[in-house]
Amino acid sequence: MRNHRITRRRAGFSLMELLIVVAILMIIGAVAVPKIGQALINAKEMAATREIHNLNQAQIQYMSQFGRYATSLTELGTPASGQPSPSGAGLVSDEMTKGVKNGYQYVVQGTQTGFTINANPLSAATGRRTFYCDQTGVIRENFGMEPATATSPELGSGAAGGSAGQKK
Repeated sequence: MRNHRITRRRAGFSLMELLIVVAILMIIGAVAVPKIGQALINAKEMAATREIHNLNQAQIQYMSQFGRYATSLTELGTPASGQPSPSGAGLVSDEMTKGVKNGYQYVVQGTQTGFTINANPLSAATGRRTFYCDQTGVIRENFGMEPATATSPELGSGAAGGSAGQKK
């Protein structure tokens, strides 16, 4: 009978053991959650640079088809008539035509001789950087919520505008 009692006691966990496990899980969670948030922001920023590259390519295709750059995302989007035209070339998705994707707002402006693309985060939770690109194809970045411009440092060169960035 005594052996049976010892076996029963060792079959479960004590309250103290459970509290220690819960405390360890809370510490791991407190460390992991900020890292996950940072990884999500980094992923959204990289997606924004890919979308800018795609928009840049769409503008080049638009220019070759219609002899000018698109003045808005709508002109790059799905044609209303089903056939590509200057008012809808079918070069970008319907989601991109709306101007908001993955936590970033995209603005395209074009003229006969050039275009600009801006990508700005909707909030600090979706991005820490703004991006800019024009007909040169060079993507520029600005840390913070101030929109990037043609004078902002190239992507990867840092906020100081050093020469370590990628040259295109």
